Amino acid sequence: MNLDELIAIDTHTHLEVSCRNPFDNYGEEFDRAADKYFRSSRRPTMDETIAYYREKKIGFVNFTVDAETQMGRRRIPNEEIAEAALANPDIMIAFGSIDPHKGKMGAREARKLIEEYGVKGFKFHPTVQGFEPADRMAWPLYEVIAEYQLPAIFHSGHSGIGSGMRCGGGLRLQNSNPMMVEDVAIAFPDMQIVLAHPSWPWQDEAISLAMHKPNVWIDLSGWSPKYFPAQLVQYANTLLKDRILFGSDFPLITPERWMSDFEEAGFKDQVKPLILKQNAARLLKLGPYAEQAAAAAADRA
Repeated sequence: MNLDELIAIDTHTHLEVSCRNPFDNYGEEFDRAADKYFRSSRRPTMDETIAYYREKKIGFVNFTVDAETQMGRRRIPNEEIAEAALANPDIMIAFGSIDPHKGKMGAREARKLIEEYGVKGFKFHPTVQGFEPADRMAWPLYEVIAEYQLPAIFHSGHSGIGSGMRCGGGLRLQNSNPMMVEDVAIAFPDMQIVLAHPSWPWQDEAISLAMHKPNVWIDLSGWSPKYFPAQLVQYANTLLKDRILFGSDFPLITPERWMSDFEEAGFKDQVKPLILKQNAARLLKLGPYAEQAAAAAADRA
């Protein structure tokens, strides 16, 4: 990515339609409930997403969520996203998603995605994937991610998936309390952990964890900034200004809407460039940060 040509980097976008696999309608009731909750049924293809972000001059991180064990739905292939990123490196970065229940086989897949497809990080959704982040079954995956010093995004807080369904679709919100990630942050200090979304109803827990653990970041995806809790804006403007990231949750929220509301949400002018682009460039080792990361790796070798 040429950082000078981009106005921002969106660190949180989803691919929800595969152009390779046939549509899997198993569990489609979750889609309909999500449509109602988010008031949107928009699910663009990969090509549509790339064209959209290139037109807006916004770099983006893209992923899906592999939740085959709990949800029983066929996942979108990680390779579909990774190959799109390899073909469009000016605008796109691929993250992988692997169901933690896949254990050592999942770890093998993670290594292959990193080494052969250039995947730059991984996404976890403890509520949808049905696991507690500190469960040792996920350790083989974390070990690979930490070995390559890549970031991992963890969904945190409330989940729109399952909202309004009988028993919430059987999905457990408690798995996405940000404090559930603390043991992971301690055990894997070389893995940068991103808590996705304002973590309602556990916003203070997320801020505390990020304040205490220097490898914990917060992305601001999934909410319009005009609804952010006051304490989140306060700490983003001050003590956590270097570890707060722009994310939209596209296609559920567009970056245009997010960035428009961001201008009026009380963020300091000197902090806005950090959140919109500079922090993400450092996390993802882009531009000058890639050279620094390469030098550090050479020193370790």
